[in-house]
Amino acid sequence: MSQHFTSIFENLRFVTIKRSTNAQQQQQQQQQQLQQQQQQLQQQKAQTQQQNSRKIKTQATPTLNGNGLLSGNPNGGGGDSSPSHEVDHPGGAQGAQAAGGLPSSSGTPLRHHKRASISTASPPIRERRGTNTSIVVELDGSGSGSGSGGGGVGVGQGAGCPPSGSCTASGKSSRELSPSPKNQQQPRKMSQDYRSRAGSFMHLDDEGRSLLMRKPMRLKNIEGRPEVYDTLHCKGREILSCSKATCTSSIMNIGNAAVEARKSDLILEHAKDFLEQYFTSIKRTSSTAHETRWKQVRQSIETTGHYQLTETELIYGAKLAWRNSSRCIGRIQWSKLQVFDCRYVTTTSGMFEAICNHIKYATNKGNLRSAITIFPQRTDAKHDYRIWNNQLISYAGYKQADGKIIGDPMNVEFTEVCTKLGWKSKGSEWDILPLVVSANGHDPDYFDYPPELILEVPLTHPKFEWFSDLGLRWYALPAVSSMLFDVGGIQFTATTFSGWYMSTEIGSRNLCDTNRRNMLETVALKMQLDTRTPTSLWKDKAVVEMNIAVLHSYQSRNVTIVDHHTASESFMKHFENESKLRNGCPADWIWIVPPLSGSITPVFHQEMALYYLKPSFEYQDPAWRTHVWKKGRGESKGKKPRRKFNFKQIARAVKFTSKLFGRALSKRIKATVLYATETGKSEQYAKQLCELLGHAFNAQIYCMSDYDISSIEHEALLIVVASTFGNGDPPENGELFSQELYAMRVQESSEHGLQDSSIGSSKSFMKASSRQEFMKLPLQQVKRIDRWDSLRGSTSDTFTEETFGPLSNVRFAVFALGSSAYPNFCAFGQYVDNILGELGGERLLRVAYGDEMCGQEQSFRKWAPEVFKLACETFCLDPEESLSDASLALQNDSLTVNTVRLVPSANKGSLDSSLSKYHNKKVHCCKAKAKPHNLTRLSEGAKTTMLLEICAPGLEYEPGDHVGIFPANRTELVDGLLNRLVGVDNPDEVLQLQLLKEKQTSNGIFKCWEPHDKIPPDTLRNLLARFFDLTTPPSRQLLTLLAGFCEDTADKERLELLVNDSSAYEDWRHWRLPHLLDVLEEFPSCRPPAPLLLAQLTPLQPRFYSISSSPRRVSDEIHLTVAIVKYRCEDGQGDERYGVCSNYLSGLRADDELFMFVRSALGFHLPSDRSRPIILIGPGTGIAPFRSFWQEFQVLSDLDPTAKLPKMWLFFGCRNRDVDLYAEEKAELQKDQILDRVFLALSREQAIPKTYVQDLIEQEFDSLYQLIVQERGHIYVCGDVTMAEHVYQTIRKCIAGKEQKSEAEVETFLLTLRDESRYHEDIFGITLRTAEIHTKSRATARIRMASQP
Repeated sequence: MSQHFTSIFENLRFVTIKRSTNAQQQQQQQQQQLQQQQQQLQQQKAQTQQQNSRKIKTQATPTLNGNGLLSGNPNGGGGDSSPSHEVDHPGGAQGAQAAGGLPSSSGTPLRHHKRASISTASPPIRERRGTNTSIVVELDGSGSGSGSGGGGVGVGQGAGCPPSGSCTASGKSSRELSPSPKNQQQPRKMSQDYRSRAGSFMHLDDEGRSLLMRKPMRLKNIEGRPEVYDTLHCKGREILSCSKATCTSSIMNIGNAAVEARKSDLILEHAKDFLEQYFTSIKRTSSTAHETRWKQVRQSIETTGHYQLTETELIYGAKLAWRNSSRCIGRIQWSKLQVFDCRYVTTTSGMFEAICNHIKYATNKGNLRSAITIFPQRTDAKHDYRIWNNQLISYAGYKQADGKIIGDPMNVEFTEVCTKLGWKSKGSEWDILPLVVSANGHDPDYFDYPPELILEVPLTHPKFEWFSDLGLRWYALPAVSSMLFDVGGIQFTATTFSGWYMSTEIGSRNLCDTNRRNMLETVALKMQLDTRTPTSLWKDKAVVEMNIAVLHSYQSRNVTIVDHHTASESFMKHFENESKLRNGCPADWIWIVPPLSGSITPVFHQEMALYYLKPSFEYQDPAWRTHVWKKGRGESKGKKPRRKFNFKQIARAVKFTSKLFGRALSKRIKATVLYATETGKSEQYAKQLCELLGHAFNAQIYCMSDYDISSIEHEALLIVVASTFGNGDPPENGELFSQELYAMRVQESSEHGLQDSSIGSSKSFMKASSRQEFMKLPLQQVKRIDRWDSLRGSTSDTFTEETFGPLSNVRFAVFALGSSAYPNFCAFGQYVDNILGELGGERLLRVAYGDEMCGQEQSFRKWAPEVFKLACETFCLDPEESLSDASLALQNDSLTVNTVRLVPSANKGSLDSSLSKYHNKKVHCCKAKAKPHNLTRLSEGAKTTMLLEICAPGLEYEPGDHVGIFPANRTELVDGLLNRLVGVDNPDEVLQLQLLKEKQTSNGIFKCWEPHDKIPPDTLRNLLARFFDLTTPPSRQLLTLLAGFCEDTADKERLELLVNDSSAYEDWRHWRLPHLLDVLEEFPSCRPPAPLLLAQLTPLQPRFYSISSSPRRVSDEIHLTVAIVKYRCEDGQGDERYGVCSNYLSGLRADDELFMFVRSALGFHLPSDRSRPIILIGPGTGIAPFRSFWQEFQVLSDLDPTAKLPKMWLFFGCRNRDVDLYAEEKAELQKDQILDRVFLALSREQAIPKTYVQDLIEQEFDSLYQLIVQERGHIYVCGDVTMAEHVYQTIRKCIAGKEQKSEAEVETFLLTLRDESRYHEDIFGITLRTAEIHTKSRATARIRMASQP
């Protein structure tokens, strides 16, 4: 793939060098001609401007073809664009392609191709470097031209280039301009950018562009494939140099970028255009972000003359430049480009190390991957960075005294440059040239590659044993390294782009071209072919066998390569895709058609439009021809040559001077960790993972709610840690991410014409994902996926369509947290993993599950190092040195008694402000209106349910919303801990927790104490009561810390047993359900220091309750329905445990403060159409939100007694009539016809059969069916997750029986109800049959854990 691009460049340079002797003289003459023409045109412009304008506006009108109006947008379509491959290279093919032209309708090859034209008033004028002039262009597309049939190409007038710089190859263009009247000979003047493509490299000003709006180009396919219409060419800014009588598209040298710095006004114009493309691609055109960014860029350009691209803009621009590369046949891979941002590198040794890393990554042991490395941008053209090699890897060429050349003739001149620099060569046929680089405008240095870095392939033939005796070989990685990357007006003069070879680039061009290795006759003679006459076709036979040898040799050694037939088919697919997505695809037919097989490849028969878009990759003059040597170096033979560096010297020097610098090079690869959490556990794991990845990557961590989804397709490494909330839903801070991810999936499907009617929303897709039989997948299958499979092979399979997607260059892994006690275990994590995979992402590992019921922490600690190791291997980083350090960091926290302390503070804030900062939420201080009211007939102290009324002025909410309450730990628990901690002198003194951190400055590394970024200054008593979770059983990580502070050996050994034995820990945790004070009492010699313990404790999370009131019924109040939670551990025989929040609320008295916030539950609001029936299903405290519903309708009824209210049925369940919540209210509501029907299910009432709400649903389903299906009613389910699943399955079963539908049809129907927001769920944790469900789930989880290797 690099092949095409590399060969183009190699041959182009070979030709360019011969033509460059009098380039300066020609430029001076052309400049003089240009100035004369400008003077003439200024005099004529006023007379002709109006006439020309009227003429071109008329010509811009779309025309009809035989089938009706032309399709496509005449103003251009699509948003983005991107390098060319050597089948994977920016720039195109490696050399001149097939000699023939496109066929006529009769199939006869024609050598001339019809091109829409622009003609200059005189022969093409090349801009002189360093000048800012204008090119005179005559807007004349005249010419009738001749052609045969629809696919034939005529020769004659009119076969040139269109005004915007597009050129149609093979076939008559449907958008020709009519000839200019004879009395209008004056050409129109346009502004220019810098150097031309085979003439003048021009750029239209706003006036010229508005005058030259073009029609869609009709491009036919001679083989009968569908014709397409190209409107993307309207965005082309550069003008080809073809005249109205001459087509110059076959000229190899299309012009090199000027060596002068680009002027500010042009940078500004390019930057504006690029930012429009970028923000269009992320669907944020004209947004605040777009306007802000444009303002920043404009200000920077006006102030400094340039600006800096963001990392995301740079990655997008590099991919877009490849996508735009008209000479590249392998552009279908454009989205899979790995970008290495090395703009921070400022030395030649740094460039060398970065390039070595590029070669190692791209080679990948033969499984090649496309990549680009980008060094600092051009500023003033005096401090450029350059890679002097045309390719990173190439063979030397030595010219002998007799004119014979040993090695590669293409590299003779560069070999001489290397020799002058001091390189000592072996003088053999296959010497690898050194790397020559210059940094910041300084003179170059050269570096020998370590031999193990370069992968070479000896060439053999599957049939001819003598072939190996020829001693032929070639390197695996084609890496073009002397092109200029032009993006947003910024020019990067030092970039290297690599892909993989198309076999003809080696077999036909490099080895058989007469100006290269010229092996054709040698092979023919070995084959005993008759070389005396061309009619024996000996050349054709020999070149085919040479290509067979190349393919055989690379494939047998598992080195990526593609044959020209597969490459051609892939380009046709790319051409089709681009025509749909962007309404065009710039393509140079002469370079796209392979040098072998001609008309038997599909690209030969496809008309193409040649035009140039930005961003782009541009040719540059050889660095040794433009470099300004310092102090005459390079000119005098007596001067000391530049010093040679080898890899070991560089590595030793870097390690000696700065250990951090060596790590910085590897950390240029960004790793992003995303998490979504409800309790804080996922965030905790994500932070540990981020610290682990930070040993080898530039690791960053984001909560999903804070992540910009537009960045996801530019990520290199994405690791997701996600928990599941309720009945398979995402946590609140993951909801938006899940919706945006699903929107990407829908868009990707629609762009490729795929219908996905089965699933209509992210939530329904998540439900569908969670219903897979994942429990049948044991955790031992959480294993590495072979990257040969993940990368889809190393040869032609690379081009299969299914390998591409918007995330095709993203490597990812997902750790899903959940509880197997819930029906939809880890549903959100599975959902994220599925969609990332469907969008083309490459999995490092299958999704891993962390089960709260058993071994969650153990699973994470096993998974995280494996992900780290695979990520290092994927990016060719050496994991051995950093893996041990990283694993150690994962096992042992970096905090010690010497790095954390408590100090007195006078900065204590209010509790609501401290909680707001700690939880990153707006927390409100409210007051209890009165003591909670018992809703049951049970005595105080029993498992009662309360109604709590809260004064909450200013808090806005809707019926169905939740409130988050920040509880307080029990006083006896806090006091007991204060007595056991070391370093507590006064628990009521205001203290601040501080951490000792390292900081690096220009003067070195120093340490300083900094306040904890979240824990506020407060008394130790308040911190333990309000901020830390003391009741959840301690993690094994915390037990590790406690074991270190045991004075008694027996206590320490027992704690270490729990830490090291996962089964023992899980049994102890679930049997004892110990809180922190229990642990310290069970291990009495353990006395941890207070500062270190505080730094390790997890936050005390808010508890959520459904609001049981309507704001229109009780203004400035919030009512809660709260069940008091009490239970005993050790199978009911142990100590009593208390629910943290419910028992805290039960102890409130009138005017007591409590701290809270409202959380909107949009999915559980009343329907906007109040005429639809409403079915309410909620046993126990699941009735809580329904009270807010009926209060809302009470208000409506009070305001208008004649108002028609919707039918509302309530299904409520409880143990017995003593706990029938709101019984009197419900009776009144039925009397007032607010509630139409109320059903009561009693599961423990004496003399009555045990009944649950799902039983009543089944009994009443005939009537319910009418409400749900016929009247399109809404179902609301609130309560225990197990109950919700039983209700869902009951409705599912009843519908299947009622309508005689299959399971799949019923599932689709219920998912449709969710998509239409007619099936609503408000689910909380397991409260029904808790012990039974937990025991069963733990048994299953333990079996799965035991099956791990």
